[in-house]
Order: sequence, then C-alpha cells, then structure tokens
Amino acid sequence: MENSVKGWKLLVLGIVLVAVDQVIKVLVKTGMGLGEQIYVLGDWFRLCFVENEGMAFGLKWGGGAGKFLLSLFRILLFGGLVWWIRSLVRKGAPTGVLAGLTLITAGAFGNIIDSLLYGVIWDYAPVMFGKVVDMFYFPLIHNAAGEVVFFQPVFNFADSCVTVGAFYLILFHWRFFAADSPSKDA
Repeated sequence: MENSVKGWKLLVLGIVLVAVDQVIKVLVKTGMGLGEQIYVLGDWFRLCFVENEGMAFGLKWGGGAGKFLLSLFRILLFGGLVWWIRSLVRKGAPTGVLAGLTLITAGAFGNIIDSLLYGVIWDYAPVMFGKVVDMFYFPLIHNAAGEVVFFQPVFNFADSCVTVGAFYLILFHWRFFAADSPSKDA
C-alpha cells in the first residue's frame, strides 16, 4: 500500500514538472521571436529563445537519420527509466532516489514532447523531427572584450530537471547505486 502511494506521488511530481516545462516553452514559443532576448537580471540572466535541433549544446549528427535515431533513443531511454522507477518503487527504494530519477525522467519526457510533436504542432516538421525550445541563458563570465567565456549554453526547464536530478543522486544517493553494483572482488 505504501509503495502504491509513493508511486502515485512520483507520478504527480513527474506530471507537474512536465507541465511546468511545457507551459514555459509554449509561452516562449508564442510570446517571443526566435533569437529574441529579454534581460531579466542585467547581463547575468536572460531569456533567450532558441530552438535546438540536436541534443545537448546543440550537437547533432547524421542529418535526418541521426535526428530520427536520437528521438528513438530518447523514447527508449524514457521507457527504460519508467520501468526502472516502477521496479524500484516495488522494492521499496528510498524516496530520495525515486525523486531524483523522477526529475531525470520528467526532464527527458519534456524534451521528447518537443522532438515528437512541436514540428507537427507548429507545422515545420514531421513527427519525431521537432526542435527543442530552449530559453534560459546565464552568461556568467565575460572577457575584457565583453564576450562570454563561461557558460554559453541556453537550456530549458526540462534540461534543469535532468541536471538537478543527476547531481542530487550523485551527491546524496551515490551509496544506493554503489550498493547495487557488483563487488570488485567477485
């Protein structure tokens, strides 16, 4: 019974995170022009509307086939994460571990929605060929010429969920994963 409640709470958390991500993306996509920037906190924090055709940091490979394989990989990874979380819930894994994995999974799903559907919704590409909407920009360190030299990536809420979830698990729950790994002596 307790595991069932925990599972439902994780599902609600995931849905809320994906909803927040999608609301932000739709507001940016419909309220800003591509490439437009809004200075929120001076030069330190900006909303900057960009569309990412590839994966992290705009990396892409293999043209159309690469984009299709990337979208397929994202879907398979999402399914694997959902399966893993469900199995960990049944085994009574710690709530913190499950919450961290839910953050990662929700972030992955938020970006999957963009890849799968945004091209169709905004009529620029078929299913699985959409672009991911990014908007958060924190150009933290500039050189003497005023060029950004540290932290140039523009990212979205889903990316933040993945990053926060991963760092949270590494910092606070690494022992859980180390306990599951095979012994060096075996």
